[in-house]
Amino acid sequence: MNRNTLDIVIIGLSITSSWGNGHATTYRGLVKELNARGHNISFLERDVPWYADNRDLANPEYCTTELYSNLEELKQKYTDLVRYADLVIVGSYVPDGVAVGEFVTATAQGVSAFYDIDTPITLAKIESADYEYLHPDLIPKYDMYLSFTGGPTLTRLQQQYGSPLARPLYCSFDPELYYPEPCNFKWDLGYLGTFSTDRQPPLERLLLSAAGKLADSNFVVAGPQYPKEVTWLPNIERIEHLPPAQHRRFYNSQRFTLNITRADMIRAGYSPSVRLFEAAACGTPIISDYWDGLGHFFEPGSEILISTSAEDTVRHLNELSVEEARTIGERARNKVLEFHTAAHRAVELEQYYAEASSKKQLHQKVSERLSDHTRIS
Repeated sequence: MNRNTLDIVIIGLSITSSWGNGHATTYRGLVKELNARGHNISFLERDVPWYADNRDLANPEYCTTELYSNLEELKQKYTDLVRYADLVIVGSYVPDGVAVGEFVTATAQGVSAFYDIDTPITLAKIESADYEYLHPDLIPKYDMYLSFTGGPTLTRLQQQYGSPLARPLYCSFDPELYYPEPCNFKWDLGYLGTFSTDRQPPLERLLLSAAGKLADSNFVVAGPQYPKEVTWLPNIERIEHLPPAQHRRFYNSQRFTLNITRADMIRAGYSPSVRLFEAAACGTPIISDYWDGLGHFFEPGSEILISTSAEDTVRHLNELSVEEARTIGERARNKVLEFHTAAHRAVELEQYYAEASSKKQLHQKVSERLSDHTRIS
């Protein structure tokens, strides 16, 4: 496409802090690559205490970052920025997200987009009349819906919810940050993820129970917000919070890493997590739960291992040779390098913008002709 510079505004959950959320790493990689391709990006983030106390990238060098304290300040300070941008993106879980979306879709003269990093959760919330950050009436007002989830969900967004254009913009990774490096293995199996009630049962089944069967092996669980009631065996190390700068070393220090998927995302399918791509980029062999569409990203048995029980996990840890495990990790790394870097997502976003812009311009021309015809009649 024409590589003209775009002025892009992103109103997202957070780019400055990765504490308790996976949004920051996704935004950082995407914005960095958009900037490398010559675009100008402004990132507007609600200033909240829990991120203010944990800013691990307060001022990204590849965008202008602005913090605002409430909806009124957003409108007062940034209306012109939103109005004249070529592309305005509102992310999922943005505080006052419905009001922000109404403001953006009513103000932006360029293309407006909703970027859903939590699509299955969003749709489940809408179905239960929970409109925390997106209302179904708002979906048709956005010029496009960018989704972390692909497959049948995209058709549903267009046909059931009236999105003019629904496209997949999956998570990604930065190959400058995630790659294999020589490390002594500290753990046989590790898991990185914030606590969630729906992920805890599979974590207990696939890792904690396996640790009970392998007393001589070492395990690790990293991530915040786990309840005090969770029992950790002596061979399971706990890390409360692991900033992105330490993720590469974390993955490279494991013989295998575990991927667990949110329940809503399993039901929707086609919902890879950013941790999945980051681990693969490090060449660490992945043991994962199964969901429809997984084969669209990795070939089970060849590029990723599937576990449905503690016994499956134990078998993978005990029976695969070092060479076999390394080969699986290398195949997964080659796959994500070919299809799932942040640079791939930046190019895809340019393509989607061009598609949405053309569609919007065509719609405006048709509306103008109908208006002229009505006046003449």
